[in-house]
Amino acid sequence: MKSLLDLCRHRAVLRLKIPAIMLVALLQRTPVVRAVAAVDSLVASSPLGVVLRSVAALLGSLGAMHSLAGATVLVASQPGPVNTKVGTPLTPVGFTVTNTINIASWRIGGTLPPGTLIEATQGGTPLTGPGILDATTPGADDGYGALSGGNFTTTPLLRGTPTAPGTYNITLQAFEMNAGGGLASATFTYSIVVAAVTAPTTAPAFTTQPAAQSVTAGANVTFTAAASGDPAPTFQWSKNGTAIAGATGATLALANVQVGDAGNYTVVATNSAGSVTATVAALSVSPPPVTNSAPAIARQPAPQTAATGSTVVLNVEASGTPTPSYQWRRNGAAITGATGAMLVIKNAAAADAGTYSVVATNSVGTVTSANATLALSNDSYFGHLLNLSIRTSLTSDVPDFTVGTVVGGPGTSGSKALLARAVGPSLIPFGLTDAVIDSKIDLVSGTTVVGTNDNWGGTAAVSNAAAAVGAFPLASATSRDAAIFNPTTASGGYTLQIAGVSGATGTVLAELYDATAVSAFTATTPRLVNVSVRKPIAAGEVLTAGFVLGGNTSRTILIRAIGPTLGAFGVPGTMSDPKLELYSGASVLAANDNWGGDAQVNAVCASVGAFGISDTASKDAMLVITLPPGAYTAQVSGANNSAGAALIEIYEVP
Repeated sequence: MKSLLDLCRHRAVLRLKIPAIMLVALLQRTPVVRAVAAVDSLVASSPLGVVLRSVAALLGSLGAMHSLAGATVLVASQPGPVNTKVGTPLTPVGFTVTNTINIASWRIGGTLPPGTLIEATQGGTPLTGPGILDATTPGADDGYGALSGGNFTTTPLLRGTPTAPGTYNITLQAFEMNAGGGLASATFTYSIVVAAVTAPTTAPAFTTQPAAQSVTAGANVTFTAAASGDPAPTFQWSKNGTAIAGATGATLALANVQVGDAGNYTVVATNSAGSVTATVAALSVSPPPVTNSAPAIARQPAPQTAATGSTVVLNVEASGTPTPSYQWRRNGAAITGATGAMLVIKNAAAADAGTYSVVATNSVGTVTSANATLALSNDSYFGHLLNLSIRTSLTSDVPDFTVGTVVGGPGTSGSKALLARAVGPSLIPFGLTDAVIDSKIDLVSGTTVVGTNDNWGGTAAVSNAAAAVGAFPLASATSRDAAIFNPTTASGGYTLQIAGVSGATGTVLAELYDATAVSAFTATTPRLVNVSVRKPIAAGEVLTAGFVLGGNTSRTILIRAIGPTLGAFGVPGTMSDPKLELYSGASVLAANDNWGGDAQVNAVCASVGAFGISDTASKDAMLVITLPPGAYTAQVSGANNSAGAALIEIYEVP
């Protein structure tokens, strides 16, 4: 701030005596208490002593806020600091300077926020003219003005819109000539607090709603929305009420949409003041335009040599759009009613032998399959199941499982030589390092245990039977595999109960072998006519069932993977959509996902004593196929990554 001497040099209107000037200068440089002492000691006998003592006493009473002379009142009202926000106009705030004698001059200094204006008014009228301060910019010692005349009131006003945050001070100082000719000053400091705060929040409101769209499959779709609000809102898109992961922008882009993408889409806009949901935008997706194509044979019917009186099945698979219809022919003549992809010939007789073909037709064209010859044989060593096996895992959650089987068959009598094994440790040499280290097996008829084994112990009868049926030898006589050999197993239903000893877990192979010698086999010899296992299958897991067909003729087999229908029997946690694949070596011979309610398939199920499926739309899987002698593998897994309990069954079809 400029010194009083500087001020006096600039204001000719001040006519002060030298002693008074020196006194005021002393007051400016000396704290109030010391100033009072100086006055008392130096000028106690001076004509001005009484006046100066009164001034000093008043200064001491007001501290650092006021220094007044005579009867002057500098600040009549003192408002507190003003709190405002960056970018918000400052409501004019005034503080009054009242003079009862004469203000010689006044000044305003300090630091002001950018954009703030100070305006001096008197009686509501801005003061103008030479020497009158009417505005200021940021900085210190912003200026001063001179006033003259009688008693008056001056009101500096703060105006403007601050553009930077901070705490700012305004210093107002007035100088006056008192009645005794002395000069006194008074100061008042006033604060402005400018805060860098956000503007008041406002809840979101949609300014652009997403629009419904209808497209064809394969198109790209973009939903767009816009919303106001402070702070700026965030977004979350949903389909049919379920949030779409990662869809948090104002637009939602869907590439290559398919029929399954159809649904109701909406978006929620959210900020700290609230949320709002946009109107629903429906997406309709039409199937792609159909491109018609002529039929083509994807899988040819296979030639067969079957036992006289057995069931023979011929299968064909054709592609084409629209889906082709079929007409089977025997020796070139259409077979009445044979219009499906599968031709079932029951109780095949000599009249059924011949050359079969099928014509596939749609609106685009027609194609005829290759010929498949059906020959019938009276060989006494006809096709039959020699071996049934299940490979799966024992876990802490599923520490055991049961394999069901039926020994017998139509027209059979007597007993059956049967070999059963639960192989664990002997799988390790084949690369299955996670095999169970100790397995056990029980052979149960009804509720009666008719055979049990923990460690097979190198039993000669087991070794000889395994060699006779072509089973791989167990690793050693001391391996902890389990095996049972019964040369006189009666016809009937049995279960094999497989588990790990002391809770052992890992891969295990359950096997059943028909151990009847070829030379002893007749049409009345009991056979392995069925094997089944029910087990939970995890998503991505495969349950494998292997079987071997022996004999000199083909045999028709029914393979089922049952999931949803198990629920009707009270089974919890069933697999919703099992898938079935049949392999010969590494080649897929046939596959089925949903059985489709084929009446011929249901009739085959009834012929082998399997429970029927009334729901023709169920997602159970089934195959009926005639196969030549050989080794085959059926695999069950969950379509669409489904999981749960499933039943796999393999039946000999008479």
